[in-house]
Amino acid sequence: MQNEKYLALRRRHAVFEYTGYHWNTDEAGLRLCFDFRMGDVEFHPTALVERRPFLDFGDSAAIDRTVFEIGMVELVSYWKCACPPVVSVLCAPDDGVDTAFWRKLYWNGLGEFFYTNAIEATEDDFMDIRITAAVGREGRESAVSGRRSREGYLVPIGGGKDSVVTLELLRRAGCPVRPLIMNPRGATTWCAEAAGFPIDEVLVIRRTIDPTLLELNRQGYLNGHTPFSAMLAFYTMLASVLSGVANVALSNESSANESTVPGSTVNHQYSKSLEFEDDFRRYAERLLPEGRFRYFSFLRPLSELQIAMLFSRQTAYHDIFRSCNVGSKQDIWCGHCAKCLFAYIILSPFIEPARLDAIFGKSMLADLALRHEMMQLCGMAETKPFECVGTVGEVRQALAMTLSRWYGENPPALLKEVVPCLGVEMVTVHQNLAIISPIGNLTTEERTILQQACIEKNS
Repeated sequence: MQNEKYLALRRRHAVFEYTGYHWNTDEAGLRLCFDFRMGDVEFHPTALVERRPFLDFGDSAAIDRTVFEIGMVELVSYWKCACPPVVSVLCAPDDGVDTAFWRKLYWNGLGEFFYTNAIEATEDDFMDIRITAAVGREGRESAVSGRRSREGYLVPIGGGKDSVVTLELLRRAGCPVRPLIMNPRGATTWCAEAAGFPIDEVLVIRRTIDPTLLELNRQGYLNGHTPFSAMLAFYTMLASVLSGVANVALSNESSANESTVPGSTVNHQYSKSLEFEDDFRRYAERLLPEGRFRYFSFLRPLSELQIAMLFSRQTAYHDIFRSCNVGSKQDIWCGHCAKCLFAYIILSPFIEPARLDAIFGKSMLADLALRHEMMQLCGMAETKPFECVGTVGEVRQALAMTLSRWYGENPPALLKEVVPCLGVEMVTVHQNLAIISPIGNLTTEERTILQQACIEKNS
């Protein structure tokens, strides 16, 4: 049965309008503001790119175009509260809007939202994007500069193991790198500092959510997951324009391509997938001159097991990295969620149990309260967890490797429960961690850095 709240809200709010965007610079940096309207409700989210000596705010045409695009991805977080059937863009650039790109991103990026809210929308009827007019663009430059880009890489840091591996492998290969952090918190700044970058050498973006949205959520409007990594992608485009560094190295692995709900296209990690990466790269080519911006995932050829193996060597980060969403505000591992359990499992073949227990605060493979999360991760439940976790095969292989290396016939209680699903052959036959996948958008030199790292012996 269709979600009645969804239908009622769409009737009440028939149109969502992207009415305008504004930006200016001051002593704090580059300030952005977006103007959205839904009937008598208005939203005005903001963002700030903090001023740094290595940033240049002079290319106003490129900034203006990129800020508009950021507004297109920001709007979906506000649209989803009522899902109006029409999105009207009133501030489009002169060359229009690629509505096919945005409809695909919104549809796939909201797959989890529709699923968890029991919304029976279809790709044909969930949204109609209308480019009504180009309002308020008088006096804005239209020619984007083709200035030469600086060498090196911008590396978004999320505080987890993946971005640490990207940062360290590029840095140790002698590549100039610059960390980028959105909404800094303890773990993100600690990881940057461990790599030798104090916060004043980090490109920092601070994004805010309009409190009106939070109030509507409290009133019972719809809520749920939106494609955050797609939003980050467009903010990295702005970061590239301001810094002059063309290469943006994400840390999305091959497992991001697997659906969260088996047999469907519902994927919590859609905006981390190779499909989105390829779509976004093609889209970006229309906006900036060749050589100005290159977006790719440095870890795409790797599995979660390979990334965990590489991270296990980065001992300086073991006590400071965090990727638990539940405990993110306190910068802790909560120890009770699927993300914590997955992080523990994927590292367990490479870090001895006592050390891993010290990192996470307990032996998670002994906690029977996590039985449901373990069943989800092992593919023995209806869905995988709606978290950024590895594939079912990777989880099973990690557990088989852990059982073989550390426990033998005496596994902890939670691990013991899933031993039958691991497969006897998996205890002795594993993925060759020295072989990297041919997929991805890496150069030959970048692929060589990964390959050499994977064939090194654990220290």
